[in-house]
Amino acid sequence: MARPQCDSTHAPFEVLLQQLLQLHTQRCRCRRRRRFVLLGVFVLLLLLFITLLQIFMPARPGPDTYWQQEFIGSVNNASIRNHVFCLTKEPHVAGTPEDFATAEYVFQRFQDYGLSAHYTDYDVLLSYPLHRSLILSAPTKEPLVLSLKEKPVEGDVYSSNPKVMPTFHGFSPSGNVSAEVVYANYGRLEDFQKLENLGINVKDAIVIARYGLIYRGDIVENAALAGAVAVVIYSDPQDYAANYTQGVYPYGRWLPPSGTQRGSVYKGLGDPLTPGWPSTPDAERISLTDPETMLPTIPSLPISAEDALPILASLSGPTSPAEWHGALDLPQYRVGRGPGALNFSFSANQTVTQIRNVIATIKGAEEPDRYIILGNHRDAWVFGAVDPHSGTASLLEVAQRLGELVVKGWQPRRSIVLCSWDAEEYGVVGSTEWVGQNIDLLGINAVAYLNLDACVIGPGFSAGVSPQLDGLLQEVTKQVKDPDSVDDTVFEAWIASGKGSAPLIGRLGGGLTDFAAFLQHAGVPALDLEFGDDNPMYHSVYDNFNWVEKFGDPLFHCHVAVTRLLGLLAMRLSSDAVLPLDYITYATELQSYAMQVQTQLAQCKAPSVSVNPLISAISSMKEAAIQIKQQAKQPQGSLSPSAVLRRRFVNDRLLQAERAFLDDKGLTGIGQSWYRHLVYGPVRENVYGTYGTTTFPGIQTALAQALAESNEHDNDAKRRQWAAVQHEIWRVARVVERSALVLQGSLT
Repeated sequence: MARPQCDSTHAPFEVLLQQLLQLHTQRCRCRRRRRFVLLGVFVLLLLLFITLLQIFMPARPGPDTYWQQEFIGSVNNASIRNHVFCLTKEPHVAGTPEDFATAEYVFQRFQDYGLSAHYTDYDVLLSYPLHRSLILSAPTKEPLVLSLKEKPVEGDVYSSNPKVMPTFHGFSPSGNVSAEVVYANYGRLEDFQKLENLGINVKDAIVIARYGLIYRGDIVENAALAGAVAVVIYSDPQDYAANYTQGVYPYGRWLPPSGTQRGSVYKGLGDPLTPGWPSTPDAERISLTDPETMLPTIPSLPISAEDALPILASLSGPTSPAEWHGALDLPQYRVGRGPGALNFSFSANQTVTQIRNVIATIKGAEEPDRYIILGNHRDAWVFGAVDPHSGTASLLEVAQRLGELVVKGWQPRRSIVLCSWDAEEYGVVGSTEWVGQNIDLLGINAVAYLNLDACVIGPGFSAGVSPQLDGLLQEVTKQVKDPDSVDDTVFEAWIASGKGSAPLIGRLGGGLTDFAAFLQHAGVPALDLEFGDDNPMYHSVYDNFNWVEKFGDPLFHCHVAVTRLLGLLAMRLSSDAVLPLDYITYATELQSYAMQVQTQLAQCKAPSVSVNPLISAISSMKEAAIQIKQQAKQPQGSLSPSAVLRRRFVNDRLLQAERAFLDDKGLTGIGQSWYRHLVYGPVRENVYGTYGTTTFPGIQTALAQALAESNEHDNDAKRRQWAAVQHEIWRVARVVERSALVLQGSLT
């Protein structure tokens, strides 16, 4: 069949159809091009908008910064003020019903803030006054019965509270003696040596000394070593009342003439009857007469400047050295002996008494077995508005505000433990017993201990810090506004208060408050915060709410600042993926200490004593510190099991490095093996003459003893003393080398 042929009449229509199709295609292409152009313009405008937002809008903080800012903004001075007011309504010496009432107050607040809280009780030796009498007699005058009372002052209801316990020294033994009086300045060893040089015999005398430069327990011990039978200690207006030139309370911030400083004269830490083990109800207890209790052997009493004046006026003998003169209304200070004499009578009730710590916890989400510990003591000799409740109020405010953050969704990586200690005033008892009972867990898990005590006395920030915490503290002080500046941060005001471009950072080790057991015995890095300097109302009836509101911190802004600092430190230590502990700073500081020892040895021309072992060990530690800091900088965001384990390994070494500075034999040179830290610690005043912290205390004690022997003619004794100095250098070198190995993290 033939194939059909196309009709030629359709050709014009096909051409028209093709033209229409071409036109439609061109229009579609134009529309697509317009869409692409419009889309491109939109994308460019969007990018421009985002760029402008980044330039002109503040960046949204990261999660950690956000929570820190939330905490800073939440701290409330009215809340803190209320805590101070409530806690200081009544006197509350440790072991009394009023003291247990403060424990209940703290416990209830912890629970109110959503924290898990509990009590930990101990049975410890405490002492209370039963009878006190001091009668001054002089050849030409009638006997004078001294007041031994602090006088009520105008407008201060606290100073007339009938529940105030009479002034006394904690753990002073009872005694009744009559003897002539000798004035011994601050009661230092050098002061008693000066009396001996003046030909003044202290044996069987009653010593009068003034508070100020050394611990009151050292004054009593030094007097006992010199042969005295009793001691009275007073607060000279030169040291506590600005020479009576600026007004005394209630018209000024300074101690009134009748103000009296109470305090313990116990030389140890913790319960005297359970040295080295916790004082649980069924614990072993040694005899009260056992020398290991470290209790004083002669009685003592604190007295006021008002009562000291007639005593010192009754003395004759040589005029005291010019530097011994205080600001009492006397033409001159004479040392005695006599002719003024005192009839001294004191009796005390020394009894085993229950005390109560209050412990609360914010559990960590990822590492609940790691502890950031915050602490402050709660007992007071009277009302304790500054010492300790400026710290208690701040601790409670931190608890409340962190509890609120938890409700809002914040979770610390590690656990935060908040501790309210009891019986600190008697000898750091509550915290020492708790550390002793928990020493093994703390050794494994405690990251740091952050302490508050009398943390607000007035303006001006200061801190005592373990060196690896220096950097963290400086970072945190840059986040908090200084309470006494318009624009400055705490960090800026801190620098301005000193000299140079870096803040003046103190060190810990004197063992005078609750950080002692953590740092000195357990090897936990520690920190202690404070605003203000010397407290003129220290341990007197005038350390009360009225004084704080009039003179200490009227608007409670310093309380707010220290609370913010404490909370931020706790948040960083509990939440940073890698612990913010810098051991390069530590090693650098140890290098400067070693150079000081080397200079001391050169100055005294020590025979055959070398500091080289210590310098070499510190060099190893610094290398290891640099190495671990580099490891800590590696990316930490990964949640893989291997990454988490690597981070934990770094943190374990940072946590344990401080423990390596402990030696089980302790500071044997001062007879106190309880103090195990060989880098920072107290030095026995009888040997070296310091009140606070000394670096390399074992070396310094041995060096002081060697210098004391340098004038002796026994060459064998001299050689033994210098050999002891070398031994102490080796001991410190060994613990520093151990710390280096911990940071290094590999077996030899």
